[in-house]
Amino acid sequence: MKRVFAVVVTAQGVAAVSAAAAVLLSLAMWPAQAQDVPDLNVDPVCRGIAQQAANPTEKGDPDLTFRQCVKSEQAMREKLVGEWSTFSPSERTNCIGSEMAGMASYTDLVSCLEMARSARQLNQSK
Repeated sequence: MKRVFAVVVTAQGVAAVSAAAAVLLSLAMWPAQAQDVPDLNVDPVCRGIAQQAANPTEKGDPDLTFRQCVKSEQAMREKLVGEWSTFSPSERTNCIGSEMAGMASYTDLVSCLEMARSARQLNQSK
């Protein structure tokens, strides 16, 4: 006796499969993305720094502080581009993951990567 299986395809079923495929694809691409210097949105952290300025008149208005912060973060990104190849893939993945979990900052990312690299080098010299 032959068994016949019918597959019913609905728009909802296709959408669910497509969404699941997109999630799996993005997870599969995560390690590859860790191989490039990430593009972080530093605006939220810089706005927070500008708002927390102890005395805005000493350094200028909050807009000036914000612009200075963004400029500093861009300089840190340029530094990171130059040093990117000195960090191992696992160091990159771990530190990028920690940055994506909180407020993004190239300054914090560079600090994380430099500490991880120093720890690796210290362990290798033992």
